[in-house]
Amino acid sequence: MTVAEHPTQPSTWTRTTVTRAALSATMGLAGVAWIVAFRRMEGMDMGVATELGSFTFFIALWVSMMAAMMLPGAAPAVVRRAHATRRLREVPLFLGSYLVVWTLVGGVVYAVYRPHGALVAGATAIAAGVYELSPPKQRSRRRCREGTGSGFTFGVYCVGSSIGLMLILVAVSVMSVTWMAAIALVVLAQKVMPEHAAFDVPLAAALVALGAVILVAPSAVPGLTPAM
Repeated sequence: MTVAEHPTQPSTWTRTTVTRAALSATMGLAGVAWIVAFRRMEGMDMGVATELGSFTFFIALWVSMMAAMMLPGAAPAVVRRAHATRRLREVPLFLGSYLVVWTLVGGVVYAVYRPHGALVAGATAIAAGVYELSPPKQRSRRRCREGTGSGFTFGVYCVGSSIGLMLILVAVSVMSVTWMAAIALVVLAQKVMPEHAAFDVPLAAALVALGAVILVAPSAVPGLTPAM
């Protein structure tokens, strides 16, 4: 039986087209989001003393930050979802619902965030390092890597996987493009690399060490405290 005679089996051309379209949409949106975030964050980085501005401003910026940081790592899941449903219109629905989850996280961040000091930043980094090796983190990371369900469900698991790293960004310097890029690289690596103690344990140790440095010598961390 040929492919044409079997309506349930997509052709290679169709799968290739779907893959390219899904990747183009995902990575294109991420690229635009990086540009928007960079422009809107310019001049706002004050380390632990950073102000968030109005709710509308912050949420719009937060969504662009999450799109920039999270969508590259979500690309395999977007492609799997498009292949599973065989409908390209699933791509914007998946991406939109995925970003809704991170938008809700942004609302919580805005509600609880206050300019703070090195104590809060250091404690947050240490807690994030411990979380990296916890069962909830590992389970969420696994489900995030394997996700083929809705964008909302995928987003929930990815929040569970990346929340520790994101809290470091918020605590150390939420408007820092440098910290944003560094954490985005770690998030991407965790989504594309398999779980392995050789990678995960050193990362957790590095985050704990970062927290200790912040607590003991905050001036040694560039951009943590605003220049006097």
